[in-house]
Amino acid sequence: MTEDHTSHDKAALRPPLLAARREIAAVRDRDADDLTLATHAVALARECGLTEGDTVAAYEALRTEPPTAATIAAFLTHGIRVVVPITLPDNDLDWCDVTDEQRMPLGPDTISAAGLVLTPGLAVDLVGTRLGRGGGSYDRALARREPTARVVVVLHPGELHSVRLPHDDRDQRVDGMLTVDGITWL
Repeated sequence: MTEDHTSHDKAALRPPLLAARREIAAVRDRDADDLTLATHAVALARECGLTEGDTVAAYEALRTEPPTAATIAAFLTHGIRVVVPITLPDNDLDWCDVTDEQRMPLGPDTISAAGLVLTPGLAVDLVGTRLGRGGGSYDRALARREPTARVVVVLHPGELHSVRLPHDDRDQRVDGMLTVDGITWL
């Protein structure tokens, strides 16, 4: 596919995926999902070999996204440092420590300290192509991660697609998908 064709295909997919997400989110028990995701995320961190003092890059979920508040709290309880993104004017990502109330930027390369990266997304396919909201923020940030860091998109059940999603050379693949049903490695 050409880049322009791929961009158009991605843009065309986003409105129906966002509409489906709103429908899914409307019927989910957000509090129950939050706790279940946290349990799975701590098990995932252990599976990735993370221990006290290690770093996870996560994000603070929007209302229709699978919740991440309990996941972040669980990581902190286990002594795992959590950094979350700050979107820069050019849509790149800087990072701050989630416990820093002033949200002081630590630099775009902070993601390289993370042994596990949890990303938002609208969908993922079976080979790890993640479709986000279209700014390219995470694709740029993921290019700066350590090659050994596992990248996992957090989704609602039903957001894994068996049909290949459009992609281009800038897209960074994910290693797995986390839902309330657990981790699925791609």
